[in-house]
Amino acid sequence: MIRTPRRAARVAVLAPDGSLFLLRYENEEVGPHWAMPGGGLDEGETPRAGALRELHEETGWRDLALGGLLCTWEHDFTRAGIPVRQHEHIYGAHGPRRAPGPEVAEAHAADGILGARWWTPAELASTQEALWPPQLAAVLASEQHPVHLGFVPNVG
Repeated sequence: MIRTPRRAARVAVLAPDGSLFLLRYENEEVGPHWAMPGGGLDEGETPRAGALRELHEETGWRDLALGGLLCTWEHDFTRAGIPVRQHEHIYGAHGPRRAPGPEVAEAHAADGILGARWWTPAELASTQEALWPPQLAAVLASEQHPVHLGFVPNVG
């Protein structure tokens, strides 16, 4: 299958207690999975700028500053009927433990976002649910950043 290259960026928002904010997405190719807020980059947009824009669009939060690059990875999925190979940059950010703003409900429905929750490090490390990237707990626990995961095939 020929895949269209796509550039994207996400933000790992960590609360003071170490919990990570994740969104539950539904995808026609890979099914339901949990991922950090983020998405495709606009033409000419840098990964950092795209990560911050996507964070605002998917959470309503406008008061977080991006930290350093935590990880890069590539993976396959289908977006709007088009098979893509997505290259992602994942940045860190720190913020309070809170829910997304009510203004994002329409965007969540349009993007196939089914829900959101905060995950403790122990929950991330032990879950059987699909995470993007699957090595997310190890990436966050690592003291060496950025971690370059390369291409990660879908499992299932």
